[in-house]
Amino acid sequence: MKYFERKLNTKDPKMPRMLIVCEGEKTEPNYFIQFKESIRDQLIVFVKGTGYNTLSLVEYAIELKDKNRKKNKDFDIVWVVFDRDSFPAKDFNEAFTLAERKKFKVAYSNEAFELWYLLHFDYIDTALSRDQYEGKLTERLKFKYVKNSEVMYEILLPLQEAAIKNAEKLLLFHPNKENPSTTVHKLVIQLNSYKK
Repeated sequence: MKYFERKLNTKDPKMPRMLIVCEGEKTEPNYFIQFKESIRDQLIVFVKGTGYNTLSLVEYAIELKDKNRKKNKDFDIVWVVFDRDSFPAKDFNEAFTLAERKKFKVAYSNEAFELWYLLHFDYIDTALSRDQYEGKLTERLKFKYVKNSEVMYEILLPLQEAAIKNAEKLLLFHPNKENPSTTVHKLVIQLNSYKK
């Protein structure tokens, strides 16, 4: 299986090391890789896109952390990023349980990562299906939304503060991971805390 991987900020081994393991092979990794310029002297970040889902994604993150620990290059912080999609609730919930047991942080989206993008424009409190995101993003962006874009971080950055507030508000009304809800903003806040 081919993996998309990008190592960010590999200068100083004494800096904190973060691993971000994403379900998506490109959409999510492309977004998080864009943080590199603003945090490169504060944090070493490894972003891995896998194509794995929920429980298998967390298991893969465990494997990566263990391999790096054996090489004396352990990660101080591990995030797993995945969508609810149409996976069985059991798999989704087991992924959270295993991540918590391993002290990993979870950035989930119900139903898809694109919810995080939409929250940059509006507070959305209505359940959406995966098929609806592209049209809604195209409408708000005023150009055709293309999945796996390498520039979404840059495009959305001026609206990031609004997205964080919208995501926090959404969690108040959907604390049990219902559609729509996301915790991607928690990872974004942590990455922002390392900005120069």
